[in-house]
Amino acid sequence: MSKTPIVMPQMGESITTGTIVKWTKKAGDMIKLDEVLLEISTDKVNSEIPSPVAGRVEKLLYKEGDTIDVGLVIAEIEDDMSVPFSGSGDSAPAAKASVPPKKETVVATSQASAPVAAQAEESHEKRFYTPLVKALAKEAGVPMSELSRVQGTGAGRRVNREDFETYLKTRGSGASSKSAAPAPAQTFNFGSNGVEVIAMDNMRKAIAKNMVISKQTSPHVNSIGEVDMAHLVKFREAFKNEFEKQEGFKLTYTPFILKAIVMALKEYPLVNASIDGDNIIVKKDINIGCAVAVPGNGLVVPNIKGADSLSMVGLCRALNTLANKARAKKLTMDELTGGTFTFTNVGSFGTLLATPIILQPQLGIYAAGVIQKRVVVLEDDAIAVRPMMYGTHTYDHRLVDGELGGKFLEAVHRNLKTMDPKSLFSL
Repeated sequence: MSKTPIVMPQMGESITTGTIVKWTKKAGDMIKLDEVLLEISTDKVNSEIPSPVAGRVEKLLYKEGDTIDVGLVIAEIEDDMSVPFSGSGDSAPAAKASVPPKKETVVATSQASAPVAAQAEESHEKRFYTPLVKALAKEAGVPMSELSRVQGTGAGRRVNREDFETYLKTRGSGASSKSAAPAPAQTFNFGSNGVEVIAMDNMRKAIAKNMVISKQTSPHVNSIGEVDMAHLVKFREAFKNEFEKQEGFKLTYTPFILKAIVMALKEYPLVNASIDGDNIIVKKDINIGCAVAVPGNGLVVPNIKGADSLSMVGLCRALNTLANKARAKKLTMDELTGGTFTFTNVGSFGTLLATPIILQPQLGIYAAGVIQKRVVVLEDDAIAVRPMMYGTHTYDHRLVDGELGGKFLEAVHRNLKTMDPKSLFSL
């Protein structure tokens, strides 16, 4: 037997701390390999952390609610290879190191594959539930027979806190637990002075801290332009039904914009860089971060690694996979780190334009506004109604001057205007 230290994992780029939301074990308890040891919260994700070994929990060094620096030891487990563990049955010993939540592979599937997934559903007697989920079910009066109907999005279709809470919102309504419940109207309990004080949760506190740090680190400059999206709108309208039938998810304008950004970064590689002291670090790889709003939990920015090596369909699939994982809080550390430039689609909320904040240590972010029909003057002085989009390039003025920032923005919009979507989809 030996002792394995469990350290606070880093759940995303620029994340330096994590907050212990709940311990699912106490000192002296036995734990299986991959069984959840604790829940942690950061500004990027709320995650269940599995044990890297089977054994006995020797020490819990911090209490619930504590915020701990990444890399610090938070618990110790005494290995015991005789303890049975969950998994494939492989008897190879586990590596003695703290691990982040298990990386999961999410593949976009068509509706035709649904029966296969249905055949793989396990009965409630065989399914594994974490102590946290069992406690929540007991508190809510949900019996194990009913708990088996909750669709899990965790590893091996394991039910996590978010799955259970989503199920409770639709319980008794006849709606599937996978269906998104409408957001409840916000209500407040105002005191006699006409205000209510609400404590920030850990994710919101971390987001606020990182936004302030970014503003203090980078002198932000915004260049704003507009682009005629007529030919892309026309193509998408004609192709979207066929695309959804082929791929199983909707075709949005985001992949087109990502393609235009990738092309512009290859034309102006200095934008795809970072600053380390007095050194400029130019990145060969183009890893595009895509901001995804997570209802009730702020936003996260997973990265499409090697975006310049992907086809248009590949970009669509990668984007869909990351967006689904972000909303299910199943992103891995690899997907949350290593970004070189960020894209945010503020137009999805009906916003005309925005001036976003740079995600450190990157040097820039592009924001796309809503595509809106406007009266414009064409090159031949003709007046026409065209679907126009504002785009904002926000950049770090320590390195990216107005000339470079403006040229990059012009390149993105030029790429969108001259893009041949049919050839990109090999039609």
